Amino acid sequence: MMDSFLLIGQSNMAGRGEIGSVPNIENERVFVLRNACWQPLFFPVNPDRPFSGLSLAESFADAYTRNHSANVGLIPCADGGSALSQWMPGELLYDHAVAIARLAKRTSALRGILWHQGESDCTAELSAIYEERLRYMLRSLRADLNAEHVPILIGALGDYLTDYDEGTRTYYPVVNRALEAVAESEQPAAFIPASSLTAKPDNLHFNAPSLRTFGLRYYEAFRKLELPYNPTLMYGNPRTPGVNMGM
Repeated sequence: MMDSFLLIGQSNMAGRGEIGSVPNIENERVFVLRNACWQPLFFPVNPDRPFSGLSLAESFADAYTRNHSANVGLIPCADGGSALSQWMPGELLYDHAVAIARLAKRTSALRGILWHQGESDCTAELSAIYEERLRYMLRSLRADLNAEHVPILIGALGDYLTDYDEGTRTYYPVVNRALEAVAESEQPAAFIPASSLTAKPDNLHFNAPSLRTFGLRYYEAFRKLELPYNPTLMYGNPRTPGVNMGM
C-alpha cells in the first residue's frame, strides 16, 4: 500500500536546506516518484535547481510512516521562484502537476496536497488578488484530480521576509492572511504557521532545522484533518491495487 502526497509551490516547498547540516532522514518506507517509478528516498527530493536541498517533505513523510501502516510516496512538482500566475489552470506548472499526480494515482492513493508558495506574490498588486486566485486554482486542482475530499496543507510565509532584499517583500502578511483564509474556506484544509522558524542568510529560504520543524507541523495539521481511507475515492484506478516500486 502506498499513500502519496503532491508537493507544489515554489522554492520553500522544493527545499533549499543545506544537505548535511542536519542528520539525514533514513526511512525505507518513504519513496519519491521519478520517471514513473517509486524510488527509495533520495536527496534532494525536489531537484528543480542545481542548488536544491532538503525540504519539509522528508520530516512530514517520516512522521507519517511512524503513525500509519502504509508506505509514503512523494510527488515532487514544486518550482523555485514561481508566481501564483504560473500555477493557474492551463499554465505549464499546473498542467505538469496534474499529469504527474494522475500518473502517481495509478499506483498509489493520493492522500494530500502540500502547498507552499507566495514569496513571488508579495507586492501590493499581487497580494491583493492572491486569495481569490489561489482559491480558484485549488478548486480546479481538486476537480482535475478527482480529489474533492483530499486534504490541502497550506504553509505560511516566514516572518524573516521583512529583512529580504531591502523590504521588497513587506506585503507578505497580506499573503499570509490570504493563505489562512483559503485554508478556512476550502475544507478539508489547514493553514500551518511559520512562527519561530528561521531563514538561511539570504532571508528568503527556510534553513534545514526549520524545514524539519515545518514538516512536522504539516504532519500534525494533516493528522487533525485525516479522513478514513476510501479506495474508491482515493485511487485513480481501483482495479490496480498494490504498488509498483519500479525496482
